[in-house]
Amino acid sequence: MRQWVVVVGGTNMDVVARTSAPLVPATSNPGHTRISPGGVGRNIAACLGLLGAPVRLVSAVGDDAFGDEALRVTAACGADVSAVRRAPGATGTYTAVLDDRGELVAAVSDMAIVDRLVLETVHLTDAALVVLDGNLAHAQATRVVAAAAAAGVPLAFEPVSVAKAGRLADLVHDLLLVTPNSDELAALTGRPASDWRASVADLHDRGVEHVWLRQGADGSWMCSRGAEPTHLPATAATVVDVTGAGDAMLAAWVAAWLGGADPVEAARLGHRAAAATVESPHTVRPDLADVLARPEERP
Repeated sequence: MRQWVVVVGGTNMDVVARTSAPLVPATSNPGHTRISPGGVGRNIAACLGLLGAPVRLVSAVGDDAFGDEALRVTAACGADVSAVRRAPGATGTYTAVLDDRGELVAAVSDMAIVDRLVLETVHLTDAALVVLDGNLAHAQATRVVAAAAAAGVPLAFEPVSVAKAGRLADLVHDLLLVTPNSDELAALTGRPASDWRASVADLHDRGVEHVWLRQGADGSWMCSRGAEPTHLPATAATVVDVTGAGDAMLAAWVAAWLGGADPVEAARLGHRAAAATVESPHTVRPDLADVLARPEERP
């Protein structure tokens, strides 16, 4: 029976430092640091596990203590981690600096370990959906896209960053969903970020069914082929830490879509998941399912 979400992407440890006062560049700032499992693919899988979706993570971590902790915490969220490869070396890290408002100032991603994720075969016989993040090397991402197409399994692609979107742009065709921000969308199409409607049309022409354009505090646009784009305002939130918000957003969309919601309804739930995440100090909010189960507050 096809029921599993197979998430293929990065797993790392997040090192997040937040200043306790307005950030002063080029000097030491007082603040606090937390270390916890992260990675786009891992975060999505963990959120899906918390939301009750059958989810299997395909990733790579090092043979170190960080790898042990990432697998332990992810499994505790309800995700199957049996397909995560342990490779010699250090688990990847994502080091972020946030200002006193919780907004991202700068980040460094060291995901070289993911290049050691060798996918001789991709088993999708029980998959209802594949989620691919842009951390994979081109050859491995190509294998995942081809396997999904051969198995007739829809695929959602999260670009992760501008550089990674550009690297994998040729693979973005005949997909269920692509979730870029404006700059990542420009990298996928070669058009200016301001010309997003033409870029969305380009992706529809390539066979992408839904383009969910994220615009941060300005909300998002759900753009489905053959329909006018729908704008969704961002859900109001008091920012504690923005890390992981986009991953929770996509996970909630997937869970809702698998449950029969239309793309716009699913995106609304995604916005609620993002707001719940930014209001939490956790990259993956442990009580995410409980928060989303509450009646939505209307202004």
